[in-house]
Amino acid sequence: MKTIHVTELHKLIQSNADIQLVDVREPEENAAFNIGGLLVPLATVTRNIHLFEKEKPVVVYCRRGVRSQIAIQRLMLKYPFQNLINLIGGMDAWKKEIGV
Repeated sequence: MKTIHVTELHKLIQSNADIQLVDVREPEENAAFNIGGLLVPLATVTRNIHLFEKEKPVVVYCRRGVRSQIAIQRLMLKYPFQNLINLIGGMDAWKKEIGV
């Protein structure tokens, strides 16, 4: 599974890189703090496959990086994705290293 560190992702976002961000947390978590992107809670990932970009990198994130890893595994089992990237440490790491 491809991964990315929060500092690398922060640089990509600042440079307006052509990536898709997908938050697999619950709506209340997303409302409390997020870095943008599309909200697709983990329980709905496989039925919302049409929302995931196929032609550009898709960075999937959650609170700590576990749910995003599960989401990627579920998607890769059912579909031939090669562009999914897990954010290591999720929003907890982002808050610690980048700030709020």
